[in-house]
Amino acid sequence: MSETQNSTSQKAMDEDNKATSQTMPNTQDKDYEDKLTQVALALVEDVINYAVKIVEEEQNPLKNIKWMTHGEFTVEKGRKQIDEYFSKCVSKKCWAHGVEFIERKDLIHSFLYIYYVHWSISTAGLPVAKISAGTYFTMKVSKTKPPDAPIGVFYVGDHQALVHRPGMVRFRENWQKNLTDAKHSFMESFSFLFNRV
Repeated sequence: MSETQNSTSQKAMDEDNKATSQTMPNTQDKDYEDKLTQVALALVEDVINYAVKIVEEEQNPLKNIKWMTHGEFTVEKGRKQIDEYFSKCVSKKCWAHGVEFIERKDLIHSFLYIYYVHWSISTAGLPVAKISAGTYFTMKVSKTKPPDAPIGVFYVGDHQALVHRPGMVRFRENWQKNLTDAKHSFMESFSFLFNRV
């Protein structure tokens, strides 16, 4: 390689290095290090939370009950089975719930039996809860399936559209807590209205 080419190559490399050093942040810059540390810590926290979630799911598998068949179904048995399901799925005893039958819908090939589960937490300071959350349970009883086929069961939370099926999705108590907390915050923002009563 001639000295002219070598000199030209060296100049080009020096210019590239200069351009790179101008566009790259200075790693000695304290703000840059702080931001990098914050991003790294957030990433590590996300990984740890995900690992904890996986371990919890391994230790606490999906809980479900044996749902009744089409031939066994009655409105009262449906209510009792919802109670049984929640007694198996809800670990905190502070939650009180009540199951209420709402209505029966007659569709072409099936009946839908709709129940509403009221959730509340009573405390020593407030033994009668002013705020509750809810879950709508639907039991689908087919007109065409044999009597020994299991009924279809699904549920949705208050003001939610996502449909959950027992045994396929873990019922999470924090869904109810988040909803009651949101309702409580909403009521506090209008406390002048609610304190008149």
